[in-house]
Amino acid sequence: MAGLPVKTVLVADDTAFVRDRFVGAIEEAGHRAVAIGSVADLFTRLQAGSPAADLLVLDLQLSHARGSDLVRSIRSIDGGRTPILVFSGTIATSDDVRELSELGVSGYINEYSAAANILPGLAPHLFPDSFNRRSSPRVTMSVSVSYRTGHAIASALTLNVSKGGVGIRTMTPLERGTLAHLRFRLPGLSRDIEGDARVQWRDRNIGMGLQFERLSDADQAAIDAFVDSHFFSNRKA
Repeated sequence: MAGLPVKTVLVADDTAFVRDRFVGAIEEAGHRAVAIGSVADLFTRLQAGSPAADLLVLDLQLSHARGSDLVRSIRSIDGGRTPILVFSGTIATSDDVRELSELGVSGYINEYSAAANILPGLAPHLFPDSFNRRSSPRVTMSVSVSYRTGHAIASALTLNVSKGGVGIRTMTPLERGTLAHLRFRLPGLSRDIEGDARVQWRDRNIGMGLQFERLSDADQAAIDAFVDSHFFSNRKA
């Protein structure tokens, strides 16, 4: 992330393990992180408004109210200015995703992501101008992926996957618009996902994002099921 401006991230979660891991990863990358463990502290910080937050990473179950009600309260304070990223394990049902989207929630991240994957997962929301963000939720995921362009074959690790594409960590990203043939395996799947995708964004400090253009129905269904399984489980049930 060298050379990019310093950002301020609020990490609001009542679980110290989750809160501390995210704060540590954010600060290690040279950004400012503010740990928040209660709704009262969160509202106080937002009402103070200085310094302004570039991103709020939020536990929807920080309060005893419905997650969408918590976000509505936040929006009544900040006027919709703060980008919000939600911890996926705190979403109770698929209906929540629709309501949260209407309230301007910009995405979701697995709170148990490996430390090395936290900043890459936050980057599209911290630096939106460098990314072509799709509306579908992304699951942070680090698995081997191979991609072929013409006769050249390369391998790397994934950053994340959504129903519409995949992010890849590499210091030598392909040019934007390049069509590549991908092969990778989702965790828990006994076969490879294989298909064509086109480069939509690239950043030498992060990697590249590719949008799927050709997948079999079975592979698309497997990706859809994998993404859904990570967003509709209730961490604190």
